[in-house]
Amino acid sequence: MITEKTVHIDDKLGAQYTVYKHETGLTVLLMKMEGFSTVNAAFATRYGSVNTTFRTREDKDFVTVPMGIAHYLEHKLFENEDCDVFELYAKTGASGNAYTSFDQTVYTFSCTDNYQQSLGILLDFVQAPFFTEENVEKERGIIAQEIKMCSDSPERQCFYNLLKAMYKNNPVRIDIAGTVESIQDIDPALLYRCYNAFYDLHNMILVVAGDIDEDEVIAICDEHLKPSKDLGVEVSLPEEPENVSEKVVEEQFSVGTELFNIGFKVRPFKGRELLKMQLCANVLIQLLADSASPLYKTMYEQGLINNVFSSEVFFGDGFFACIFDGESQQPLKVRDMIIDEIKRVKRDGIDTERFEIIRKSMYGSLVREFNNVEACTNNLTSAGLLDIDLFDMTDDLASLTEQELMDCIDILFDTEKVSVSIIKN
Repeated sequence: MITEKTVHIDDKLGAQYTVYKHETGLTVLLMKMEGFSTVNAAFATRYGSVNTTFRTREDKDFVTVPMGIAHYLEHKLFENEDCDVFELYAKTGASGNAYTSFDQTVYTFSCTDNYQQSLGILLDFVQAPFFTEENVEKERGIIAQEIKMCSDSPERQCFYNLLKAMYKNNPVRIDIAGTVESIQDIDPALLYRCYNAFYDLHNMILVVAGDIDEDEVIAICDEHLKPSKDLGVEVSLPEEPENVSEKVVEEQFSVGTELFNIGFKVRPFKGRELLKMQLCANVLIQLLADSASPLYKTMYEQGLINNVFSSEVFFGDGFFACIFDGESQQPLKVRDMIIDEIKRVKRDGIDTERFEIIRKSMYGSLVREFNNVEACTNNLTSAGLLDIDLFDMTDDLASLTEQELMDCIDILFDTEKVSVSIIKN
């Protein structure tokens, strides 16, 4: 049964979606996209690898669980008491998947037919944990092997070494899957404790996009969702220094060209402020060093970088950073040139023409995503987990000004809070 319904409409985009509050506590976000052949769904919880210290209203004190347990739990939910979930999806023709990030876990499916049956499967298995000593032990070896394989990837190690260099205490510095040592302490009791705390429907959202019947989706929710008590899970993150932990870290691997990650550490944000700063960071990072920037051209011509040079805005619950990565024989020189360019922009201001090109290009990309079912599902999931309006993203980008960028460049690119991770041959 629905207790609240809100329709969000953006006339400029010709798009809308509806947010329902179900009596079980689950927030349901539905976007009807007439004429599209596929339906995508995501069942997500605000629970990721960094959420290792927590308590609910029923707990007197905080508990700390092993690193990697959120990822471990995701693996185990696909195996229920009767059969493997992928076997059930195979019967409906759906393609199911899941992923765990630093601050969320998301279960998805995509299909062209029978979305009703597939949605029932999704809701059922995520709400039906089945952990035994035997099946938890069986998974331990599989995940340990996955961790070892990832540790053999120079690109992945370069990234995680950067996180260790930037963050002294925040669990984001540890691989999402945990370590071979940390997962040894995971048992059914801990998995159930984490599941009960974070898979409370009040802490979750359901997103469905495509050519759907919204009343039909809600009826499926009424049938499959279980009563849920709001446990009010509270996460505690360790206090993190403002400055980076280390300026430069190096590790040796067998690579043809040295790899680097350069990260500017930024204080974390929440809600609308997070959305605004993420947009500003994405524009600034392109202004500074995208393939059309003077800095990129100079570094490329000098042979300091090649065409794999890229950048990203990395953010989540308790962390935020602007990261540049690539291949170079002189990664510290690349860092210094990026810092010099940041100082120049702070001094001389932003190139107005390039700012407008980048802003309009980003806006156009966002608008085009409203014609893609998977993109709409992903964007609605991100907005829903942050508890913001999806259309705030396009509105904020459309109204973004040069002055807003200049007001936040000192926050987003503090040249004293930069770390470099290098993979050497």
